[in-house]
Amino acid sequence: MLNSPLLTSICLPACTTVFLVFAIERFLAPGTLNFWRRSWGANALHAGLCILAFTLGLAVFRRPYFAGLIVVAFFLFLVLVNNAKFHSLREPFIFQDFDYFLDAIKHPRLYLPFFGLCRAVVVAVGGMLAFWAGIQLELAITSQHPVAQFMVWLTGLASCGGTFLIIGCWQGQKMSLAPESDLLKNGMLTCLFHYYWSERNPQNINKLCKDSSIFNSDNCNWGPTAELPNLMVVQSESFFDARPLFQGIRPDVLKEFDAIQAAASLSGKLSVPAWGANTVRTEFAFLSALSESQTGIHRFNPYRKLVKENFPTIASYLKHLGYRTVCVHPYPASFYQRDRVFSLMGFDEFIDIASFDKTILNNHASSYVSDADVAEKVCELLNESSSGPIFIFVITMENHGPLHLEKVLPGEIRLLYTEPPPDKCEDLTIYLRHLVNADQMARTLREHVASLARPGWFCWYGDHVPIMPQVYQEFGSPDSQTDYFIVGPKSEEVKKLNVCAYELSAHLIRLMRFGVSQENGKTKA
Repeated sequence: MLNSPLLTSICLPACTTVFLVFAIERFLAPGTLNFWRRSWGANALHAGLCILAFTLGLAVFRRPYFAGLIVVAFFLFLVLVNNAKFHSLREPFIFQDFDYFLDAIKHPRLYLPFFGLCRAVVVAVGGMLAFWAGIQLELAITSQHPVAQFMVWLTGLASCGGTFLIIGCWQGQKMSLAPESDLLKNGMLTCLFHYYWSERNPQNINKLCKDSSIFNSDNCNWGPTAELPNLMVVQSESFFDARPLFQGIRPDVLKEFDAIQAAASLSGKLSVPAWGANTVRTEFAFLSALSESQTGIHRFNPYRKLVKENFPTIASYLKHLGYRTVCVHPYPASFYQRDRVFSLMGFDEFIDIASFDKTILNNHASSYVSDADVAEKVCELLNESSSGPIFIFVITMENHGPLHLEKVLPGEIRLLYTEPPPDKCEDLTIYLRHLVNADQMARTLREHVASLARPGWFCWYGDHVPIMPQVYQEFGSPDSQTDYFIVGPKSEEVKKLNVCAYELSAHLIRLMRFGVSQENGKTKA
């Protein structure tokens, strides 16, 4: 039996595949426990997934060693992607990130530079050469053995992998939904499977989130009101106060922001559920007022599965009050499926890159639509809304990375610093250039809101800190806090308060409602 064709032709490459995948895991960042230190359930899941993947490759190509090579090569690719992501975002690769493979093809600038162009070329060329070699150098097993016998072996292999998978699921590793901790304890394949399975859990998280939302239509009765104010919220790309990073940064790079904060009803630090990227996590937290503990596995990309029906948000809440609700985002609306989900969250209109095509040609400071152009579009919307209140939610793009693809312009060091920064800090200089533009955008919008006949509220916050690995290596990494302010038509209450992203919209509505009630009192008097 030990000399049977089954052992030499199929079992040996299958076992080698499982072993090599275990071995490659040692190169994962930030690291994972050796398999003998993990639970037996985690190891069973790992082995089962490897065997099933091998079985699929064997069924398609009928070449055992080539099937194993495909599995090992794909896992090695995932390890490289994981390490690139962790280097930039301080978070391992998770199942929800598979969506971004397609996005990387549609929007290569947003992803490939972080993976590395040379690395991407090597992976692509190496993959094609390996595919050609595998097909040419290994004979199909069905040319050496009867097809019926091959199908029996294939069924047995699939049953073996399925058994390991069931054992691993039955043992039931509980995920903390802290990716770094889960990866350390369970390994990559086990984490990917559980994050996938958790997202498919039949428990109706959608309903639970709806029921717990403060933006249910039942809470929309403000009673008799005076004129409802306009509301403008800007989610500024990668916005945070970078001046504490390096004492040589000129204090006046955020001169306008400082002035607005000083007069704001509420301002301070904002704890956001994202670092370096994953804008939608902060975006959804603000719009829905739901915490990560409430959204569970959907915290990583809430637009994938959570938002399927009409979902209560600050937009739907204001819509019930009679507001026209508009989102302005100078990028394709299909990105993150916003074209699908924003209407479900109560937005009447989504203004995307199609309205900014001409301005891109005139924007030499960034590869994206400038903050100045976005501010101009928002001012136009405010001017057109004289007949009723409007809620404008703005998602900017100018300061989106990769920053290292841009060049420092002549004279910028003198304009942005009191003393030159250390070497390899070009990303910081480029970031400060766009930060100054965001600062000017804040002033433009604040002045325009104040100039209108209808009173208005203005909220501004950063979605996450930027990706600047070499800068952080020099000065130290910031935490996940950005900066925000809420300013009203009459900012009589000036308060500093550090809040979480999911709390910000609730504070905003509270301040607006209080302001309206004060106006009611004056009207009655």
